[in-house]
Amino acid sequence: MKSGIELYKRNISFLFAGLLCLLFLGGILPKLLAADSSELLSKMNVFKSMFISILLEALPFLLLGILVSSIMQVFIPEAWIQRLIPKQPVLGVLVASLLGFIFPVCECGLIPVVRRLMAKGMPVYAGITFILAGPIVNLVVISATITAFRGRTDIVYSRVGLAILVSCIVGLLVYYMVKKDPRKQIEAAQTSSHAGHSHRGSKIHQIMSHSIDEFFDMGKYLILGALITALIQTYIPRAELIAIGQGEYTSHLFMLGFAYILSLCSTSDAFVASSFMSTFSTGSLLTFLVFGPMVDFKGTLMLLSVFRAKFVLLLIGVVAGVVVAGAMLFTS
Repeated sequence: MKSGIELYKRNISFLFAGLLCLLFLGGILPKLLAADSSELLSKMNVFKSMFISILLEALPFLLLGILVSSIMQVFIPEAWIQRLIPKQPVLGVLVASLLGFIFPVCECGLIPVVRRLMAKGMPVYAGITFILAGPIVNLVVISATITAFRGRTDIVYSRVGLAILVSCIVGLLVYYMVKKDPRKQIEAAQTSSHAGHSHRGSKIHQIMSHSIDEFFDMGKYLILGALITALIQTYIPRAELIAIGQGEYTSHLFMLGFAYILSLCSTSDAFVASSFMSTFSTGSLLTFLVFGPMVDFKGTLMLLSVFRAKFVLLLIGVVAGVVVAGAMLFTS
């Protein structure tokens, strides 16, 4: 797993730098050259205000989500989670889709946890369900979504409902259609973890260390996401955004790619999505809010460290299809 994450960290800066250059050279620079000084100053003020507002609104929820996730990861034994999963597959995926309410672990820490749980006997279909639903179906993310979409409780309910629906459908598809274990290797179950042998003081140190690592890891995605969003909203003409955002299919395709590349934390992505509320359809915003936490660029590399590449690619395709179909159904 480390090699995949290290490769991601080496290349992500080049990826975002390339995207920013393309956005700047192709869409923004010509408009800047054609604008007069007063218009340029006005645009810069709008960009600055939007960029700072997204950061300031999202940052408290990012910090809260990281802290809660770190506490749960250190203090909650994995055996507790495993014992909650019923053996019956339909009940199993339903319970797994709701585990995030009890164990709100962020998407970055969820895959390693589920990997260990599957090594100890958790069914793969239940593990996949938990991986997909966990980053969305938890109280910190719900609170952030409520704050971001003030007065739009329909989007909050739809996000949680669609996340549960998609994760359950995909989990059952894995149960009924995947006959061969998709993991790269089946690890031996570990009888204990390092955290289990730690004293309280070292556990507090683990929480702080994990929180700091997560903050610097996820903080840069929030900054980049806010930067790209502010650039798009400020310098791309509103008419062009509306043409994309109100398209029956183009809006969903744009948001699928946007969510996948940005790799935002689910505690802060709602603030990026809410900035597109006036230009993009509700269905496409729902696609962004559900698909991104389930499958993004960094998550793909982590999945590839656990599962075979063919399974991961099929999983991404199925999740994308079910999310778009569900988002269109929910908003029809």
